[in-house]
Amino acid sequence: MTVPADPERRHGILAVDSGGSGLRVAVGTAGAGALAGRSSPVPVRTGERGIDPGDLMDRLVPMVRALTAETGVAGLTTAVVGAAGLATLGDGLRAELPDALTRAFGVRTTALAADAVTAYTGALGARPGAVVAAGTGLIAIGTDLTGWQRADGWGHLLGDCGGGAWIGRAGLEAALRAHDGRPGGSARLLARAEERFGPVPGLPGRLYPRPDRAAVLASFAPDVAACAAHDPVASDILRAAAGHIAESAAAVCPPDGNPPFALTGGLVGLGEPLLVPLAEEVARLLPHARRVEAEGDPLHGGVRIAADLAEGRLALPVDGLLLSVTRRT
Repeated sequence: MTVPADPERRHGILAVDSGGSGLRVAVGTAGAGALAGRSSPVPVRTGERGIDPGDLMDRLVPMVRALTAETGVAGLTTAVVGAAGLATLGDGLRAELPDALTRAFGVRTTALAADAVTAYTGALGARPGAVVAAGTGLIAIGTDLTGWQRADGWGHLLGDCGGGAWIGRAGLEAALRAHDGRPGGSARLLARAEERFGPVPGLPGRLYPRPDRAAVLASFAPDVAACAAHDPVASDILRAAAGHIAESAAAVCPPDGNPPFALTGGLVGLGEPLLVPLAEEVARLLPHARRVEAEGDPLHGGVRIAADLAEGRLALPVDGLLLSVTRRT
C-alpha cells in the first residue's frame, strides 16, 4: 500500500535501530541527505510486556535532543523505530511509543518496524526479494510487495539458527567438550574461550545472569571464524550456520522471477569461513535467486522508511505487526 504524505514538506525525521547489540539513532531532514547519529552499546531492556517502552524512551530522549541541537532540525514530524523482537515482544511499544514520541519530540507519524523490515529496506529498498539479517540473532524476511514472509527470529533460546549467538554458543560448547574430554571438542576453541572469558568452569556463572547474554555469546563468533582455517570443528560450525542461513532465506524468498537475496548484519564481517559455504548453500537451495550486496544497514533502512513516509511514497506492505504506521494530528 502507498501511505499518503503529511501536508508539510522537508520533514525532520528520526530513525532508531534497537537490537541485541545496542541502540542506534539518526536525525535529519527528509530529502536533504545529511544525517547525524548516536549509538549506545547497551540493549533496550525486555520485561514482562516485552520490549520496555519506558527504557527505550529514557535512553532515546537525551540522544535525540543532542542530535537535534547538533543538526539544527527544528521539529521531528516522522519517526521510524526498528526493533529486534517487535513481532513477538512489541505489544508495549505499539501501545505506548507513538504517544511518547509525540509528547517528547512532536512526532506526528510513527512507524514501528521489526528489525528485519528495516534490515530488508536498508539492503534492498522497496523491491521484491529476500534478506537475512544476521547479527547477534538471525531472521529472514522476504516480500513480493503485497505481504511479508518471515522465518526464524525466535531469539537465542529458541532459534536464531546460524546467527552470531548461535555460532558463539556452538563454539563455546565445543570448548567445554574439549575441557571435559568429550567427543566433538576443540582445543583451539577452548584456548580462545579461556583467553576471552577466563577459566571455563566459571563461565556459566559469568554468562547466565547477564541480561545481554545473547550479545556475549555472539562476541565469540569471530573467534570461531578465526579458528576455522585450521580447526575442523570450527569449520563445521560455520558450515552448519551457512546451511541454516540458506534454509531461512529459501523459506521467505519469492518463488517467481530472479529475485535478489542479500545478507546483512555483523556476520558478514566473519568473511570467507562463513561466506564461502554460504554461497554454496544458497546456490543449492535458492537457484533462482541472485546474490547481491546489501545497499545499507538497518539504520539506513529506517531512514529510508521515514523519508518515504514523510514524502508519501511508502510502498512496503503495512501489516500492523511487522510494520505499522500511526498518525497523530
